Amino acid sequence: MKSLRELYRIGRGPSSSHTMAPRRAADLFLQRQPQAHAYRVTLFGSLAATGHGHLTDVVLEEAFAGRSLQLLWKPDELLPRHPNAMRFEALDGAGSVLESWEVYSVGGGALLSETLPTEDPAEPFALTSMAEILGHCERSGDSFADYVFGCEGSGFEAFLDQVWQAMTAAVERGLAAEGVLPGGLGLRRKAHHFHRKATLFGPHFEESGRVFAYALAVAEENAAGGIIVTAPTCGASGVLPAVLRYLEKTLPCDRQEVLHALAVAGLVGNLVKHNASISGAEVGCQGEIGTACAMTAAAAAKLLGGSPPQIEYAAEMGLEHNLGLTCDPVLGLVQIPCIERNAHAATRALNCARFALFTDGSHKIPFDTIVAVMKETGQALPPLYRETSTAGIARAYQQRGEG
Repeated sequence: MKSLRELYRIGRGPSSSHTMAPRRAADLFLQRQPQAHAYRVTLFGSLAATGHGHLTDVVLEEAFAGRSLQLLWKPDELLPRHPNAMRFEALDGAGSVLESWEVYSVGGGALLSETLPTEDPAEPFALTSMAEILGHCERSGDSFADYVFGCEGSGFEAFLDQVWQAMTAAVERGLAAEGVLPGGLGLRRKAHHFHRKATLFGPHFEESGRVFAYALAVAEENAAGGIIVTAPTCGASGVLPAVLRYLEKTLPCDRQEVLHALAVAGLVGNLVKHNASISGAEVGCQGEIGTACAMTAAAAAKLLGGSPPQIEYAAEMGLEHNLGLTCDPVLGLVQIPCIERNAHAATRALNCARFALFTDGSHKIPFDTIVAVMKETGQALPPLYRETSTAGIARAYQQRGEG
């Protein structure tokens, strides 16, 4: 199982699969073919269906700036490995193909290819199921965080510190910003006003208001193309920093405790990524927001003093109660329903952690089983509900004559 350095990526929104990964793929292809007369990039499936709203064309035009580039969009055509597929072609002066490369954006900014090397990241985790990791912790006495740091090796704490700095910076920028988000929906930012109103009500509403505000702040920054951290994706990037920021301020807890919680969250996200998918185009929004909720529930349980079984239970509930969640963004933008989902998933994650702490961690359906069910459910979802913006909420908006 790959390093958490491959899960937590600091970069520009609004989509890890539609902007971060295509830009990285373009850069890799240009390294291979820097002197071609012209270039052609064909986008397939979900990348083509929602690429305009997700700014895929913008990042590719930036990557090929100063060169002749032709973009082709084929939303109804799929390549075999994943719904997010790209074909890069280098052309000579006569228009003949010098080299062709098919590559897939498989979620969270990661690339998959068989014909041109992309990257060969280290795989420091020998254990690839929650059951195996729980067994290791029971035998060794390690916490989940101990296990992660032991696998990742030197320099990992510094990496997590960079991740946390980027997350908190996104929260601060999002809380300060006001105005309308780009894209044509006319959607106004809400984080600043939620944060102001949070202190006007009683303690319970103040908690909800703050968590909502922090999640909205990051999700709105992502929608505006700001710098965020994939956790596990751009579209779900507001859930984890919202709850960690809230708990950091209210427990209180020191920075190392927050970094350990990030490590635990990353372990949960990595397990989902390895054994199922975090790609909305492959399994729907349950793979993005559902995984983010599971990661955040585990991190919160860790900060609240939970044992490994309680943390596993919190993560299981965070994913279980998002099963079947569809991905149908209006106008292909990472705004409706994505931004609000970050806020609601953050409060759900906090409640999952608290629920688990009322128990001893025992429960009937383990986390690994729920991951398998999520994958099965995602594969059963019609493509209409997997980031194509052709059904569900996106279709309803169009039928109202607003799209």
